[in-house]
Amino acid sequence: MIPNLNKLVKTYRHINRYREIIYVLARHGFGDFLTNLRLEKYLNIGGKVLKRGKLGKVSNLTRWERMRMVLEELGTTFIKFGQLMSNRPDLLPQPLLVELEKLQDTVPPFSTEKARSCVEDELGESITALFKEFTDKPIACGSIAQVHKVILNNGDNAVLKIQRPGIEKVIEVDLEIMLHLSLLMEKHVNGLEIINPVGIVNEFEKSITGELDFTREAAHIERTRINFKDDETIYIPKVYKEFTTKKILSLEFIDGIKVSNINELLDTGKDPSTVTKRIVDLVLKQIFVNGFFHADPHAGNIFVLDDNVICFLDFGMTGVLLPSQRECLGNIVIGVVKNDPKIIIKALLQLTRGKRISDIEEFEYQISELLDRYSYLSLKEINIGEFINEIISVVMKHKLQIPTNIYLMSKALLSMEGVVRKLEPDFNLIENVKPFAGKMARENLNPYNLSKKFYISLIELSLLLRDLPVQVNELFEQARLGQFSVKFEHKGLESMLQVHDRISNRIAFSIVLASLIMGSSLIVFSGVPPVWHGIPVIGLLGFLGAGAMGFWLLISIMRHGKM
Repeated sequence: MIPNLNKLVKTYRHINRYREIIYVLARHGFGDFLTNLRLEKYLNIGGKVLKRGKLGKVSNLTRWERMRMVLEELGTTFIKFGQLMSNRPDLLPQPLLVELEKLQDTVPPFSTEKARSCVEDELGESITALFKEFTDKPIACGSIAQVHKVILNNGDNAVLKIQRPGIEKVIEVDLEIMLHLSLLMEKHVNGLEIINPVGIVNEFEKSITGELDFTREAAHIERTRINFKDDETIYIPKVYKEFTTKKILSLEFIDGIKVSNINELLDTGKDPSTVTKRIVDLVLKQIFVNGFFHADPHAGNIFVLDDNVICFLDFGMTGVLLPSQRECLGNIVIGVVKNDPKIIIKALLQLTRGKRISDIEEFEYQISELLDRYSYLSLKEINIGEFINEIISVVMKHKLQIPTNIYLMSKALLSMEGVVRKLEPDFNLIENVKPFAGKMARENLNPYNLSKKFYISLIELSLLLRDLPVQVNELFEQARLGQFSVKFEHKGLESMLQVHDRISNRIAFSIVLASLIMGSSLIVFSGVPPVWHGIPVIGLLGFLGAGAMGFWLLISIMRHGKM
Protein backbone atom coordinates (compact mmCIF):
# COMPACT_ATOMS: atom_id res chain seq x y z
CA MET A 1 0.00 0.00 0.00
CA ILE A 2 2.96 2.35 0.59
CA PRO A 3 3.81 2.70 -3.16
CA ASN A 4 0.23 3.82 -3.80
CA LEU A 5 0.48 6.44 -1.05
CA ASN A 6 3.76 7.73 -2.48
CA LYS A 7 2.14 8.12 -5.89
CA LEU A 8 -0.83 9.85 -4.28
CA VAL A 9 1.48 12.43 -2.72
CA LYS A 10 3.25 12.97 -6.05
CA THR A 11 -0.10 13.56 -7.76
CA TYR A 12 -0.37 17.02 -6.22
CA ARG A 13 2.83 18.06 -8.02
CA HIS A 14 0.94 17.73 -11.29
CA ILE A 15 -2.05 19.88 -10.44
CA ASN A 16 -2.21 21.55 -13.87
CA ARG A 17 -2.57 18.23 -15.70
CA TYR A 18 -5.11 17.15 -13.09
CA ARG A 19 -7.16 20.28 -13.74
CA GLU A 20 -6.95 19.70 -17.50
CA ILE A 21 -8.35 16.17 -17.10
CA ILE A 22 -11.15 17.45 -14.87
CA TYR A 23 -12.10 20.23 -17.31
CA VAL A 24 -12.22 17.78 -20.24
CA LEU A 25 -14.49 15.44 -18.29
CA ALA A 26 -16.74 18.31 -17.20
CA ARG A 27 -16.93 19.73 -20.73
CA HIS A 28 -18.16 16.37 -22.03
CA GLY A 29 -20.91 16.13 -19.44
CA PHE A 30 -19.29 14.06 -16.68
CA GLY A 31 -19.46 16.69 -13.95
CA ASP A 32 -21.80 14.46 -11.92
CA PHE A 33 -19.14 11.73 -11.89
CA LEU A 34 -16.49 14.18 -10.70
CA THR A 35 -18.78 15.52 -7.98
CA ASN A 36 -19.45 11.97 -6.73
CA LEU A 37 -15.68 11.52 -6.32
CA ARG A 38 -15.65 14.66 -4.08
CA LEU A 39 -12.64 16.05 -5.88
CA GLU A 40 -13.20 19.53 -4.46
CA LYS A 41 -12.19 18.04 -1.11
CA TYR A 42 -8.75 17.08 -2.46
CA LEU A 43 -8.16 19.88 -4.94
CA ASN A 44 -8.98 23.58 -4.92
CA ILE A 45 -11.80 23.17 -7.42
CA GLY A 46 -15.22 24.66 -6.90
CA GLY A 47 -18.43 22.75 -7.50
CA LYS A 48 -19.36 25.15 -10.31
CA VAL A 49 -16.34 24.00 -12.31
CA LEU A 50 -17.36 20.37 -11.93
CA LYS A 51 -20.94 21.00 -12.96
CA ARG A 52 -20.61 23.71 -15.54
CA GLY A 53 -19.62 21.54 -18.52
CA LYS A 54 -22.15 22.41 -21.22
CA LEU A 55 -22.39 19.67 -23.83
CA GLY A 56 -22.87 22.00 -26.78
CA LYS A 57 -21.98 20.23 -30.05
CA VAL A 58 -21.77 16.79 -28.39
CA SER A 59 -25.23 16.99 -26.78
CA ASN A 60 -26.66 14.64 -29.43
CA LEU A 61 -24.03 11.98 -28.77
CA THR A 62 -24.46 9.00 -26.46
CA ARG A 63 -22.66 8.76 -23.12
CA TRP A 64 -20.43 6.01 -24.58
CA GLU A 65 -19.42 8.18 -27.54
CA ARG A 66 -18.57 11.03 -25.20
CA MET A 67 -16.43 8.66 -23.12
CA ARG A 68 -14.44 7.75 -26.21
CA MET A 69 -14.00 11.43 -27.11
CA VAL A 70 -12.71 12.17 -23.59
CA LEU A 71 -10.07 9.45 -23.89
CA GLU A 72 -8.99 10.65 -27.34
CA GLU A 73 -8.70 14.26 -26.16
CA LEU A 74 -6.67 13.31 -23.07
CA GLY A 75 -4.02 11.63 -25.19
CA THR A 76 -1.71 8.63 -25.24
CA THR A 77 -2.11 7.17 -21.75
CA PHE A 78 -5.89 7.32 -21.73
CA ILE A 79 -6.18 6.05 -25.30
CA LYS A 80 -3.98 3.06 -24.45
CA PHE A 81 -6.08 2.45 -21.34
CA GLY A 82 -9.27 2.51 -23.43
CA GLN A 83 -7.78 0.08 -25.94
CA LEU A 84 -6.86 -2.29 -23.11
CA MET A 85 -10.33 -2.05 -21.55
CA SER A 86 -11.97 -2.79 -24.92
CA ASN A 87 -11.07 -6.42 -24.19
CA ARG A 88 -12.99 -6.55 -20.89
CA PRO A 89 -16.62 -7.49 -21.65
CA ASP A 90 -16.85 -8.69 -18.05
CA LEU A 91 -16.51 -5.12 -16.79
CA LEU A 92 -17.92 -2.82 -19.46
CA PRO A 93 -21.25 -2.72 -21.37
CA GLN A 94 -21.22 -3.77 -25.02
CA PRO A 95 -22.00 -0.26 -26.44
CA LEU A 96 -18.93 1.14 -24.65
CA LEU A 97 -16.75 -1.75 -25.90
CA VAL A 98 -17.80 -0.91 -29.45
CA GLU A 99 -16.78 2.72 -28.96
CA LEU A 100 -13.44 1.82 -27.37
CA GLU A 101 -12.56 -0.32 -30.38
CA LYS A 102 -12.69 2.89 -32.46
CA LEU A 103 -9.98 4.59 -30.44
CA GLN A 104 -7.14 5.92 -32.59
CA ASP A 105 -3.78 7.17 -31.33
CA THR A 106 -2.64 8.78 -34.58
CA VAL A 107 -0.62 11.90 -33.85
CA PRO A 108 1.59 14.10 -36.01
CA PRO A 109 5.24 12.99 -36.22
CA PHE A 110 7.84 14.74 -34.13
CA SER A 111 10.62 16.62 -35.90
CA THR A 112 13.56 14.97 -37.67
CA GLU A 113 15.92 16.96 -35.43
CA LYS A 114 14.43 15.39 -32.31
CA ALA A 115 14.55 11.93 -33.89
CA ARG A 116 18.21 12.31 -34.81
CA SER A 117 19.05 13.76 -31.40
CA CYS A 118 17.36 10.87 -29.61
CA VAL A 119 19.25 8.29 -31.69
CA GLU A 120 22.60 10.00 -31.11
CA ASP A 121 21.98 10.39 -27.36
CA GLU A 122 20.97 6.74 -26.97
CA LEU A 123 23.65 5.19 -29.17
CA GLY A 124 26.45 7.61 -28.32
CA GLU A 125 27.58 8.43 -31.87
CA SER A 126 26.57 10.70 -34.72
CA ILE A 127 23.99 9.57 -37.28
CA THR A 128 26.59 9.68 -40.07
CA ALA A 129 28.91 7.39 -38.11
CA LEU A 130 26.15 4.96 -37.17
CA PHE A 131 24.40 4.55 -40.52
CA LYS A 132 25.14 4.76 -44.19
CA GLU A 133 21.77 6.40 -44.76
CA PHE A 134 19.02 7.78 -42.47
CA THR A 135 15.60 8.57 -43.98
CA ASP A 136 14.30 11.77 -42.41
CA LYS A 137 10.63 11.17 -43.19
CA PRO A 138 9.13 8.51 -40.88
CA ILE A 139 7.43 5.54 -42.55
CA ALA A 140 5.08 5.04 -39.58
CA CYS A 141 4.02 7.17 -36.63
CA GLY A 142 2.24 6.48 -33.35
CA SER A 143 1.67 8.12 -29.99
CA ILE A 144 4.62 6.32 -28.36
CA ALA A 145 7.11 6.07 -31.21
CA GLN A 146 7.75 6.62 -34.89
CA VAL A 147 9.69 4.52 -37.37
CA HIS A 148 12.50 5.64 -39.68
CA LYS A 149 14.14 3.56 -42.38
CA VAL A 150 17.95 3.32 -42.34
CA ILE A 151 20.74 1.55 -44.19
CA LEU A 152 23.40 0.10 -41.93
CA ASN A 153 27.09 0.41 -42.68
CA ASN A 154 27.16 -3.26 -43.70
CA GLY A 155 24.46 -2.56 -46.32
CA ASP A 156 21.49 -4.10 -44.47
CA ASN A 157 18.12 -2.37 -44.77
CA ALA A 158 16.72 -1.75 -41.30
CA VAL A 159 14.19 0.34 -39.42
CA LEU A 160 14.58 2.34 -36.21
CA LYS A 161 11.65 2.56 -33.81
CA ILE A 162 12.32 5.82 -31.93
CA GLN A 163 10.46 6.69 -28.74
CA ARG A 164 8.65 10.02 -28.72
CA PRO A 165 10.62 12.55 -26.63
CA GLY A 166 9.06 13.24 -23.23
CA ILE A 167 6.36 10.56 -23.55
CA GLU A 168 7.68 8.62 -20.55
CA LYS A 169 7.13 11.61 -18.24
CA VAL A 170 3.65 12.27 -19.67
CA ILE A 171 2.61 8.67 -19.04
CA GLU A 172 4.12 8.70 -15.53
CA VAL A 173 2.08 11.78 -14.56
CA ASP A 174 -1.14 10.40 -16.06
CA LEU A 175 -0.68 7.07 -14.29
CA GLU A 176 -0.35 8.82 -10.93
CA ILE A 177 -3.55 10.76 -11.58
CA MET A 178 -5.37 7.64 -12.79
CA LEU A 179 -4.35 5.84 -9.61
CA HIS A 180 -5.69 8.68 -7.44
CA LEU A 181 -9.00 8.68 -9.36
CA SER A 182 -9.30 4.91 -9.01
CA LEU A 183 -8.72 5.18 -5.24
CA LEU A 184 -11.50 7.79 -5.00
CA MET A 185 -13.81 5.60 -7.11
CA GLU A 186 -13.35 2.66 -4.76
CA LYS A 187 -13.91 4.91 -1.75
CA HIS A 188 -16.95 6.89 -2.88
CA VAL A 189 -18.79 4.79 -5.51
CA ASN A 190 -20.66 1.84 -4.05
CA GLY A 191 -20.11 -1.53 -5.73
CA LEU A 192 -16.90 -0.63 -7.54
CA GLU A 193 -14.75 -2.52 -5.05
CA ILE A 194 -15.84 -5.70 -6.86
CA ILE A 195 -14.42 -4.38 -10.14
CA ASN A 196 -11.22 -3.31 -8.34
CA PRO A 197 -10.35 -0.06 -10.20
CA VAL A 198 -7.00 0.21 -8.40
CA GLY A 199 -6.04 -3.29 -9.52
CA ILE A 200 -7.01 -2.47 -13.10
CA VAL A 201 -4.85 0.68 -13.11
CA ASN A 202 -1.91 -1.23 -11.60
CA GLU A 203 -2.26 -3.89 -14.30
CA PHE A 204 -2.40 -1.21 -16.98
CA GLU A 205 0.71 0.42 -15.51
CA LYS A 206 2.64 -2.84 -15.96
CA SER A 207 1.44 -3.11 -19.55
CA ILE A 208 2.22 0.41 -20.73
CA THR A 209 5.56 0.73 -18.90
CA GLY A 210 6.52 -2.53 -20.59
CA GLU A 211 5.72 -0.97 -23.97
CA LEU A 212 8.04 1.94 -23.15
CA ASP A 213 11.02 -0.39 -22.74
CA PHE A 214 12.03 -1.43 -26.27
CA THR A 215 14.58 -3.92 -24.96
CA ARG A 216 11.62 -5.97 -23.71
CA GLU A 217 10.08 -5.95 -27.17
CA ALA A 218 13.43 -7.09 -28.57
CA ALA A 219 13.41 -9.94 -26.03
CA HIS A 220 9.87 -10.90 -27.10
CA ILE A 221 11.01 -11.07 -30.73
CA GLU A 222 14.00 -13.25 -29.85
CA ARG A 223 11.84 -15.58 -27.77
CA THR A 224 9.40 -16.00 -30.65
CA ARG A 225 12.30 -16.66 -33.03
CA ILE A 226 13.52 -19.48 -30.75
CA ASN A 227 10.02 -20.96 -30.45
CA PHE A 228 9.68 -21.15 -34.26
CA LYS A 229 13.30 -21.82 -35.23
CA ASP A 230 12.38 -25.00 -37.15
CA ASP A 231 9.16 -23.68 -38.72
CA GLU A 232 9.57 -22.54 -42.34
CA THR A 233 6.05 -21.07 -42.53
CA ILE A 234 6.95 -18.08 -40.34
CA TYR A 235 9.66 -15.42 -40.52
CA ILE A 236 10.72 -13.32 -37.52
CA PRO A 237 12.59 -10.05 -38.21
CA LYS A 238 16.18 -9.85 -37.07
CA VAL A 239 16.97 -7.60 -34.10
CA TYR A 240 20.13 -5.49 -34.34
CA LYS A 241 21.11 -5.50 -30.67
CA GLU A 242 23.99 -3.07 -31.14
CA PHE A 243 21.47 -0.40 -32.22
CA THR A 244 18.81 -1.25 -29.62
CA THR A 245 18.28 0.48 -26.27
CA LYS A 246 15.35 1.21 -23.99
CA LYS A 247 14.22 4.02 -26.33
CA ILE A 248 15.50 2.72 -29.69
CA LEU A 249 14.59 -0.57 -31.38
CA SER A 250 16.46 -1.59 -34.51
CA LEU A 251 14.92 -4.29 -36.70
CA GLU A 252 15.42 -5.80 -40.12
CA PHE A 253 13.33 -4.01 -42.76
CA ILE A 254 10.53 -6.30 -44.00
CA ASP A 255 9.46 -5.85 -47.62
CA GLY A 256 6.20 -7.76 -47.64
CA ILE A 257 2.50 -7.38 -48.35
CA LYS A 258 0.01 -6.53 -45.64
CA VAL A 259 -2.38 -9.42 -45.18
CA SER A 260 -5.30 -7.01 -45.62
CA ASN A 261 -4.23 -6.20 -49.23
CA ILE A 262 -6.03 -9.20 -50.72
CA ASN A 263 -5.85 -7.95 -54.33
CA GLU A 264 -2.09 -7.46 -54.08
CA LEU A 265 -1.75 -10.95 -52.59
CA LEU A 266 -3.57 -12.42 -55.57
CA ASP A 267 -1.64 -10.31 -58.08
CA THR A 268 1.68 -11.56 -56.69
CA GLY A 269 0.64 -15.22 -56.75
CA LYS A 270 -0.06 -15.66 -53.04
CA ASP A 271 -2.68 -18.22 -52.01
CA PRO A 272 -5.24 -16.74 -49.53
CA SER A 273 -6.28 -20.22 -48.42
CA THR A 274 -2.70 -21.21 -47.53
CA VAL A 275 -2.08 -17.83 -45.87
CA THR A 276 -5.24 -18.22 -43.77
CA LYS A 277 -4.37 -21.74 -42.64
CA ARG A 278 -0.83 -20.71 -41.69
CA ILE A 279 -1.91 -17.64 -39.71
CA VAL A 280 -4.41 -19.72 -37.71
CA ASP A 281 -1.92 -22.53 -37.06
CA LEU A 282 0.80 -20.10 -35.98
CA VAL A 283 -1.44 -18.20 -33.56
CA LEU A 284 -2.87 -21.42 -32.10
CA LYS A 285 0.60 -22.87 -31.72
CA GLN A 286 1.66 -19.76 -29.81
CA ILE A 287 -1.33 -20.13 -27.46
CA PHE A 288 -1.67 -23.89 -26.95
CA VAL A 289 1.90 -25.11 -27.47
CA ASN A 290 4.35 -22.32 -26.60
CA GLY A 291 2.25 -20.47 -24.03
CA PHE A 292 3.75 -17.21 -25.31
CA PHE A 293 1.72 -15.32 -27.89
CA HIS A 294 1.52 -12.14 -29.95
CA ALA A 295 -1.43 -10.35 -28.30
CA ASP A 296 -2.29 -8.02 -31.19
CA PRO A 297 -2.21 -9.98 -34.50
CA HIS A 298 -4.41 -7.57 -36.46
CA ALA A 299 -4.08 -7.07 -40.22
CA GLY A 300 -1.56 -4.23 -39.90
CA ASN A 301 0.84 -6.43 -37.91
CA ILE A 302 0.92 -9.38 -40.31
CA PHE A 303 2.89 -9.38 -43.57
CA VAL A 304 2.99 -12.07 -46.23
CA LEU A 305 6.35 -12.81 -47.85
CA ASP A 306 7.34 -15.01 -50.79
CA ASP A 307 6.11 -18.63 -50.73
CA ASN A 308 3.22 -17.59 -48.46
CA VAL A 309 5.56 -17.17 -45.48
CA ILE A 310 3.95 -15.25 -42.59
CA CYS A 311 5.78 -12.44 -40.78
CA PHE A 312 4.46 -10.95 -37.52
CA LEU A 313 5.42 -7.37 -36.60
CA ASP A 314 5.14 -5.22 -33.44
CA PHE A 315 5.75 -7.46 -30.44
CA GLY A 316 5.13 -4.67 -27.94
CA MET A 317 2.07 -6.47 -26.59
CA THR A 318 2.49 -10.16 -25.79
CA GLY A 319 0.91 -12.60 -23.37
CA VAL A 320 1.94 -15.65 -21.36
CA LEU A 321 -0.24 -18.64 -20.48
CA LEU A 322 0.64 -21.05 -17.70
CA PRO A 323 0.51 -24.80 -18.50
CA SER A 324 -2.53 -25.19 -16.22
CA GLN A 325 -4.32 -22.39 -18.08
CA ARG A 326 -3.55 -23.94 -21.47
CA GLU A 327 -4.92 -27.23 -20.18
CA CYS A 328 -8.16 -25.53 -19.12
CA LEU A 329 -8.54 -23.83 -22.50
CA GLY A 330 -8.01 -27.15 -24.27
CA ASN A 331 -10.70 -28.76 -22.12
CA ILE A 332 -13.13 -25.93 -22.93
CA VAL A 333 -12.61 -26.57 -26.65
CA ILE A 334 -13.14 -30.32 -26.13
CA GLY A 335 -16.32 -29.57 -24.18
CA VAL A 336 -17.61 -27.42 -27.06
CA VAL A 337 -16.83 -30.07 -29.67
CA LYS A 338 -18.40 -32.87 -27.57
CA ASN A 339 -21.30 -30.61 -26.47
CA ASP A 340 -20.55 -31.55 -22.86
CA PRO A 341 -21.23 -28.69 -20.39
CA LYS A 342 -19.67 -30.58 -17.44
CA ILE A 343 -16.24 -30.52 -19.11
CA ILE A 344 -16.56 -26.78 -19.73
CA ILE A 345 -17.76 -26.05 -16.19
CA LYS A 346 -14.92 -27.99 -14.60
CA ALA A 347 -12.38 -26.20 -16.81
CA LEU A 348 -13.88 -22.78 -16.02
CA LEU A 349 -13.79 -23.43 -12.28
CA GLN A 350 -10.13 -24.46 -12.56
CA LEU A 351 -9.38 -21.42 -14.69
CA THR A 352 -11.01 -19.10 -12.15
CA ARG A 353 -8.85 -20.55 -9.35
CA GLY A 354 -11.47 -22.96 -8.08
CA LYS A 355 -13.65 -20.28 -6.51
CA ARG A 356 -16.94 -21.55 -5.10
CA ILE A 357 -20.20 -20.31 -6.57
CA SER A 358 -23.51 -20.16 -4.73
CA ASP A 359 -25.66 -21.86 -7.39
CA ILE A 360 -23.74 -24.50 -9.35
CA GLU A 361 -26.95 -25.86 -10.89
CA GLU A 362 -27.84 -22.45 -12.36
CA PHE A 363 -24.29 -22.10 -13.66
CA GLU A 364 -24.50 -25.51 -15.36
CA TYR A 365 -27.92 -24.65 -16.80
CA GLN A 366 -26.65 -21.42 -18.37
CA ILE A 367 -23.62 -23.15 -19.90
CA SER A 368 -25.89 -25.94 -21.25
CA GLU A 369 -28.26 -23.37 -22.72
CA LEU A 370 -25.32 -21.60 -24.38
CA LEU A 371 -24.12 -24.88 -25.92
CA ASP A 372 -27.64 -25.70 -27.12
CA ARG A 373 -27.85 -22.41 -28.99
CA TYR A 374 -24.60 -23.19 -30.81
CA SER A 375 -25.28 -26.90 -31.32
CA TYR A 376 -27.50 -26.16 -34.34
CA LEU A 377 -24.62 -24.42 -36.11
CA SER A 378 -21.90 -26.16 -38.06
CA LEU A 379 -18.41 -25.69 -36.64
CA LYS A 380 -17.48 -23.28 -39.43
CA GLU A 381 -20.49 -21.09 -38.61
CA ILE A 382 -19.46 -20.58 -34.99
CA ASN A 383 -18.05 -17.13 -34.34
CA ILE A 384 -15.34 -17.84 -31.79
CA GLY A 385 -15.18 -14.22 -30.62
CA GLU A 386 -18.90 -14.08 -29.95
CA PHE A 387 -18.78 -17.45 -28.19
CA ILE A 388 -15.89 -16.36 -25.91
CA ASN A 389 -17.74 -13.18 -24.95
CA GLU A 390 -20.88 -15.14 -24.08
CA ILE A 391 -18.94 -17.57 -21.87
CA ILE A 392 -17.28 -14.60 -20.14
CA SER A 393 -20.72 -13.04 -19.62
CA VAL A 394 -21.97 -16.21 -17.87
CA VAL A 395 -18.83 -16.39 -15.73
CA MET A 396 -19.21 -12.73 -14.79
CA LYS A 397 -22.83 -13.23 -13.64
CA HIS A 398 -21.58 -15.75 -11.08
CA LYS A 399 -18.81 -13.39 -9.90
CA LEU A 400 -15.96 -15.64 -10.96
CA GLN A 401 -12.66 -13.87 -11.61
CA ILE A 402 -10.85 -14.76 -14.83
CA PRO A 403 -7.07 -14.09 -14.96
CA THR A 404 -6.09 -11.00 -16.95
CA ASN A 405 -3.92 -12.92 -19.41
CA ILE A 406 -7.00 -14.87 -20.53
CA TYR A 407 -8.58 -11.63 -21.72
CA LEU A 408 -5.36 -10.87 -23.59
CA MET A 409 -5.55 -14.30 -25.20
CA SER A 410 -9.17 -13.71 -26.21
CA LYS A 411 -8.10 -10.41 -27.78
CA ALA A 412 -5.49 -12.26 -29.84
CA LEU A 413 -8.09 -14.80 -31.01
CA LEU A 414 -10.56 -12.04 -31.88
CA SER A 415 -7.93 -10.12 -33.87
CA MET A 416 -6.89 -13.30 -35.70
CA GLU A 417 -10.52 -14.16 -36.44
CA GLY A 418 -11.05 -10.71 -37.97
CA VAL A 419 -8.10 -11.29 -40.32
CA VAL A 420 -9.24 -14.81 -41.20
CA ARG A 421 -12.85 -13.85 -41.96
CA LYS A 422 -11.68 -11.29 -44.52
CA LEU A 423 -9.28 -13.71 -46.22
CA GLU A 424 -11.61 -16.70 -46.24
CA PRO A 425 -15.12 -16.05 -44.85
CA ASP A 426 -16.05 -19.76 -44.74
CA PHE A 427 -12.91 -20.88 -42.92
CA ASN A 428 -13.67 -23.48 -40.21
CA LEU A 429 -11.84 -22.03 -37.23
CA ILE A 430 -13.11 -24.47 -34.59
CA GLU A 431 -12.06 -27.43 -36.73
CA ASN A 432 -8.51 -26.10 -36.72
CA VAL A 433 -8.53 -25.62 -32.94
CA LYS A 434 -9.55 -29.25 -32.28
CA PRO A 435 -6.15 -30.87 -33.08
CA PHE A 436 -4.34 -28.55 -30.63
CA ALA A 437 -6.87 -29.22 -27.86
CA GLY A 438 -6.80 -32.97 -28.55
CA LYS A 439 -3.01 -33.10 -28.52
CA MET A 440 -2.94 -31.25 -25.21
CA ALA A 441 -5.49 -33.67 -23.70
CA ARG A 442 -3.40 -36.65 -24.80
CA GLU A 443 -0.24 -35.11 -23.35
CA ASN A 444 -2.00 -34.56 -20.01
CA LEU A 445 -2.84 -38.30 -19.89
CA ASN A 446 0.71 -39.29 -20.80
CA PRO A 447 2.13 -41.48 -17.95
CA TYR A 448 5.31 -39.41 -17.85
CA ASN A 449 3.38 -36.12 -17.43
CA LEU A 450 1.07 -37.69 -14.81
CA SER A 451 4.03 -38.96 -12.81
CA LYS A 452 5.69 -35.54 -13.11
CA LYS A 453 2.60 -33.79 -11.72
CA PHE A 454 2.37 -36.37 -8.91
CA TYR A 455 6.04 -35.80 -8.05
CA ILE A 456 5.54 -32.01 -7.92
CA SER A 457 2.50 -32.46 -5.67
CA LEU A 458 4.56 -34.63 -3.30
CA ILE A 459 7.26 -31.98 -3.09
CA GLU A 460 4.67 -29.26 -2.32
CA LEU A 461 3.08 -31.49 0.34
CA SER A 462 6.44 -32.23 1.98
CA LEU A 463 7.29 -28.50 2.08
CA LEU A 464 3.91 -27.75 3.63
CA LEU A 465 4.36 -30.43 6.31
CA ARG A 466 7.89 -29.21 7.00
CA ASP A 467 6.94 -25.55 7.42
CA LEU A 468 3.57 -26.00 9.16
CA PRO A 469 4.90 -26.47 12.74
CA VAL A 470 7.16 -23.43 12.42
CA GLN A 471 4.32 -21.25 11.10
CA VAL A 472 1.93 -22.40 13.85
CA ASN A 473 4.61 -21.74 16.48
CA GLU A 474 5.17 -18.20 15.10
CA LEU A 475 1.43 -17.54 15.27
CA PHE A 476 1.21 -18.57 18.94
CA GLU A 477 4.39 -16.62 19.76
CA GLN A 478 2.91 -13.44 18.28
CA ALA A 479 -0.25 -13.99 20.31
CA ARG A 480 1.80 -14.52 23.50
CA LEU A 481 3.77 -11.31 22.98
CA GLY A 482 0.65 -9.33 22.20
CA GLN A 483 1.74 -8.74 18.61
CA PHE A 484 -1.15 -10.64 17.06
CA SER A 485 -3.44 -8.20 15.30
CA VAL A 486 -6.42 -8.26 12.98
CA LYS A 487 -6.70 -5.61 10.29
CA PHE A 488 -10.07 -4.53 8.92
CA GLU A 489 -11.39 -1.76 6.71
CA HIS A 490 -14.87 -0.30 6.93
CA LYS A 491 -16.64 0.98 3.82
CA GLY A 492 -19.90 2.78 3.21
CA LEU A 493 -19.71 5.05 6.28
CA GLU A 494 -18.52 8.16 4.40
CA SER A 495 -22.02 9.60 3.88
CA MET A 496 -22.95 9.10 7.56
CA LEU A 497 -19.70 10.73 8.70
CA GLN A 498 -20.37 13.71 6.43
CA VAL A 499 -23.82 14.16 7.97
CA HIS A 500 -22.28 14.04 11.44
CA ASP A 501 -19.68 16.63 10.42
CA ARG A 502 -22.41 18.92 9.10
CA ILE A 503 -24.46 18.57 12.32
CA SER A 504 -21.47 19.27 14.56
CA ASN A 505 -20.50 22.30 12.46
CA ARG A 506 -24.03 23.73 12.78
CA ILE A 507 -24.04 23.18 16.56
CA ALA A 508 -20.69 24.91 16.92
CA PHE A 509 -21.91 27.72 14.66
CA SER A 510 -25.06 28.12 16.77
CA ILE A 511 -23.06 28.25 20.02
CA VAL A 512 -20.82 30.98 18.59
CA LEU A 513 -23.92 32.85 17.37
CA ALA A 514 -25.62 32.64 20.79
CA SER A 515 -22.45 33.77 22.52
CA LEU A 516 -22.18 36.76 20.18
CA ILE A 517 -25.78 37.77 20.90
CA MET A 518 -25.32 37.46 24.67
CA GLY A 519 -22.02 39.38 24.60
CA SER A 520 -23.53 42.17 22.49
CA SER A 521 -26.51 42.42 24.88
CA LEU A 522 -24.20 42.86 27.87
CA ILE A 523 -22.24 45.57 26.05
CA VAL A 524 -25.49 47.42 25.10
CA PHE A 525 -26.76 47.39 28.70
CA SER A 526 -23.38 48.48 30.07
CA GLY A 527 -23.34 51.61 27.91
CA VAL A 528 -19.70 51.16 26.87
CA PRO A 529 -18.64 54.08 24.61
CA PRO A 530 -18.55 54.99 21.80
CA VAL A 531 -22.31 55.27 21.43
CA TRP A 532 -24.60 56.06 18.53
CA HIS A 533 -28.08 57.38 19.39
CA GLY A 534 -27.50 56.11 22.90
CA ILE A 535 -26.56 52.60 21.79
CA PRO A 536 -22.96 51.33 22.18
CA VAL A 537 -21.43 50.92 18.69
CA ILE A 538 -19.60 47.67 19.62
CA GLY A 539 -22.84 46.06 20.81
CA LEU A 540 -24.66 47.24 17.68
CA LEU A 541 -21.95 45.72 15.44
CA GLY A 542 -22.21 42.49 17.44
CA PHE A 543 -25.99 42.33 16.82
CA LEU A 544 -25.54 43.03 13.09
CA GLY A 545 -22.88 40.32 12.85
CA ALA A 546 -25.09 37.87 14.71
CA GLY A 547 -27.97 38.68 12.38
CA ALA A 548 -25.81 38.06 9.30
CA MET A 549 -24.51 34.78 10.72
CA GLY A 550 -28.02 33.62 11.62
CA PHE A 551 -29.31 34.46 8.16
CA TRP A 552 -26.35 32.59 6.61
CA LEU A 553 -27.08 29.52 8.80
CA LEU A 554 -30.76 29.59 7.79
CA ILE A 555 -29.91 29.72 4.06
CA SER A 556 -27.44 26.85 4.47
CA ILE A 557 -30.08 24.66 6.15
CA MET A 558 -32.75 25.49 3.53
CA ARG A 559 -30.28 24.83 0.65
CA HIS A 560 -29.78 21.25 1.87
CA GLY A 561 -33.53 20.78 1.96
CA LYS A 562 -33.79 20.06 5.68
CA MET A 563 -34.76 22.39 8.56
